[in-house]
Amino acid sequence: MSHNNEAVGKSLSTHAEYKTDDNPASEELEFLANLPEHVKKQAVRKVDVRLMPMLVLLYLVAYLDKTNIANAKIEGMVADLGMNGVQYNVAVSVFFITFVLAEVPSNMILHIFKRPSMYIGGIVFAWGVIMTLTGIVHNYAGLIAIRLFLGLFEAGFLPGAILIISKWYLPNETQTRIAVLYTSAATGGAFSGLLAFAIAKMDGVAGLEGWRWIFILEGIFTVAIGVVCFFFLVDSPALSSRWLTPDQIRYLEARQNVRRLLAPNDFRDKHFDKQSILSVIGDWKMYLLIFANWSNAVPNYAMKFAMPQVIKGMGYTSANAQLLTIPPYMIGAFSAFGFSFFADRITWRAPFILAPQCCLIIAFSILFSKSANVTNNVPLCYFGICLACFGMYPILPGVNAWNVANTPSPTKRAVSIGFLVCVGNIGGLIGSYIYLDSEAPSYPTGYGTSFGFAAAGIIAVIALELSLKRLNKKKEELNEDEIRRQYTDAELDAMGEKSPLFKYAL
Repeated sequence: MSHNNEAVGKSLSTHAEYKTDDNPASEELEFLANLPEHVKKQAVRKVDVRLMPMLVLLYLVAYLDKTNIANAKIEGMVADLGMNGVQYNVAVSVFFITFVLAEVPSNMILHIFKRPSMYIGGIVFAWGVIMTLTGIVHNYAGLIAIRLFLGLFEAGFLPGAILIISKWYLPNETQTRIAVLYTSAATGGAFSGLLAFAIAKMDGVAGLEGWRWIFILEGIFTVAIGVVCFFFLVDSPALSSRWLTPDQIRYLEARQNVRRLLAPNDFRDKHFDKQSILSVIGDWKMYLLIFANWSNAVPNYAMKFAMPQVIKGMGYTSANAQLLTIPPYMIGAFSAFGFSFFADRITWRAPFILAPQCCLIIAFSILFSKSANVTNNVPLCYFGICLACFGMYPILPGVNAWNVANTPSPTKRAVSIGFLVCVGNIGGLIGSYIYLDSEAPSYPTGYGTSFGFAAAGIIAVIALELSLKRLNKKKEELNEDEIRRQYTDAELDAMGEKSPLFKYAL
């Protein structure tokens, strides 16, 4: 993170023409140029310490509340609510209907709030209450209604967290922070199994089944975190005088202001930017990134909602199955951070997406071929689950980083991030239906579909890598002097990635 002022430094060196007495950027540029480097680094470190832990905690809670239905399933929820056939799969999938539809509108609402902590705290509190109510539903229809409302309120968190990060950090600082969030997702899966193991022992307390206590206690915990969010989620530099010095506040604001002043067309304050939306929808690269994203989203969401049942099918008790979900998720957490760390250092995305995808191919090949006789292949099948988690979690940070690196326009970048997250979550809707109880313990649809999406993702990543290399090679053949005579700097900047001087990140 020592290069936290890289983007602003580039502005200082490449936009010297803006440093005039009558230009509003002049004063900010001079301040940034003269501010000691240690003050800048200290400001970013303070933001890391105050902002990121709260976002990580919130994402962990969101993940916990999204997947605890799988833990409740093996503790008797299905039988107690009279569910049969694919009704469990339907209950899982309806969450994603409102979840996907509400993501973009939620971010539009968040953008209006001067204090993001109020909005984020509000939706966390709301879904915590809804989660608590899940523990007292007495029929299938009630569960469906609860899941729809849960998806509606939970939808705003992840895109909202990314939006908040983008307002505190420069683009070259965001990848590591987003990777930390994704790492906490795997950690949340581990906590889910551990908490379910402990809470299920309350079976019979106050006349309630153990699975009900999973929802009630985790819901109450979420409500408490929502209240904490009101007070501890930092809002903006201007509202952070209690822990930032005046120079640090000005630095964090100035570097964002300079980017706006130097590229005003990229920072139009619009809630609906039709041009950027159409640009994203018409970008062929986005669809290859979506398939790469689905190579994680479909098998990952599917495994989240099925893992406790799959492990129980190996011959373990419900309690032991809950505990045995912990190692795969912890492996996924270390894998996500490790691959992101090396991808940042080497600044080459494709290998650090392809390697995890290849792990998925191996993992689901093992599970597909050996699960029919799972009781005689327990160690190998459990290894397959661990390897699948090892492969799934690094993909999403890599895909998002690749998208950001090749979208120089901040306006289009904001839309493309939201679009990629939104469409990616459709993978959850698909994944909700591929592990069928009627196919236990072999789950050919689950393992086969996961294998197929992993393979499609590999093809998409290779196609994108080769296409970007070909485009870069064509641009290298152009004469830069001729290009600069033909276009002004402002025109080249406005072209974004279509500029003949722009080189795609691989």
